[in-house]
Amino acid sequence: MTITAAPPVLASQILPRSRAASFAAVLGFAAFTALAAQISFRIPPIEVPFTGSTMAVLLTGGVLGSRRGAASMLLYVLAGAVGLPIYAEQSSGFDTFVGATGGYLIGFIVAAFVVGKFAELRWDRTIPRSVVGFTLGSAIIYLFGVVGLMINLDMSLGGAITNGVVPFLAWDAIKAAAAGILIPAAWKLTGEEPRDQ
Repeated sequence: MTITAAPPVLASQILPRSRAASFAAVLGFAAFTALAAQISFRIPPIEVPFTGSTMAVLLTGGVLGSRRGAASMLLYVLAGAVGLPIYAEQSSGFDTFVGATGGYLIGFIVAAFVVGKFAELRWDRTIPRSVVGFTLGSAIIYLFGVVGLMINLDMSLGGAITNGVVPFLAWDAIKAAAAGILIPAAWKLTGEEPRDQ
C-alpha cells in the first residue's frame, strides 16, 4: 500500500513509500532521540542538563519532514511521560514532564515540525540554509524551555534565560552546525543535486 506523495525530504529518498516504512521511521527517530538524551551531563547550579537530544530533534525534522518529524517527537514525549526511562538521565514520568525540562520537551515537537517544513522547502540541500533552519529550530526549543522554566519553576524571564538559554548557546550552536553539515552531505550521497544555492 502506498501513501500520498509527500514533499521531497531525505526520508522520501531512502525509504519505501509505505505506511509501514513511515511508521518505522517515526518509531526509529523517537528511539534515536531517546538514545541521544542519555548523552547527558550537568553543570551546577543549572537545573537543565546538557544532552544530545536537541541534535536528534533537529535531525528528526530534517530527515522526516514536518508531519512525521513532529509525530516522532510526540511519540518520544508521550512515551517518557507515561513512564519509559527515555528522557535525559533515564528520567521519565509526568513529574519530569512538568519539571525543569518540560517546556523543552514540548518545544521538541514544534521544532521538529518547523525544521521539517524548512526541509520540505529544500533548505536542507545546502549548508548555509540548513544551518539557518536548524538554528531556528534550536531557538524554538529555547522559547518553549524558557516558558516552561517560568511556569514550572516560577523563574523570572531573566532567570529563565540566564539558566535555560545562555549556558547552552555554544553547545547548541555546535549541534546545529553539525546537523547543518550532515543533512546536505546525506543528500549528496543520494545522488540528487541541490537545486537551491
